[in-house]
Amino acid sequence: MPPPIRAHDRAILDALEAQTPVKFEGPVWRITRAGRDPITGSTANGRWSPGPPAEILYTSLEREGALAEIGYRLSLEPVWPSAIRHEIHQLNVVTERVLALADIKALTPLGVDIARYDSFDYTGTKAIAAAAHFLDFDGLLVPSARHNSTNLVLFTDRGATVPPKILSTEPVDWPAWLAHQRQTKS
Repeated sequence: MPPPIRAHDRAILDALEAQTPVKFEGPVWRITRAGRDPITGSTANGRWSPGPPAEILYTSLEREGALAEIGYRLSLEPVWPSAIRHEIHQLNVVTERVLALADIKALTPLGVDIARYDSFDYTGTKAIAAAAHFLDFDGLLVPSARHNSTNLVLFTDRGATVPPKILSTEPVDWPAWLAHQRQTKS
């Protein structure tokens, strides 16, 4: 059975078509489970996932942004999952057609309730991602919901101009990160 045909919001398509794509070249940060290829995308449900079959690669322009994103997810568990090991990777990415929506206020006219941006209501952001994917953008520069930083979300099937290059990999020390979070909040 063929996948369902997705109808895109015409207003969102028009607004995104009016945007000038930007080039992005530089380092980004990504966290994966230990041993997972850091340049393999995912079809998991996420804030900026257009949905299957499109794969996305979530990255952050800041190391702390990547840690905050995954750290938040892990903090939702009843007990911190100490047996799971993660690695933080610095990647170099080069791409030509990125949709720049890093200013959170730019999301309001596209149907995103920015007062609820940090919630799990992904309706507005997923519609934007699906439209951007449909319009052949390589990815999106968007605000992080967990840190005062910008995330770069790449559509892996659109491909970066040059495949992402792994610059460094190291284990994540979650106990040290948690201790630091507690210190900065007190």
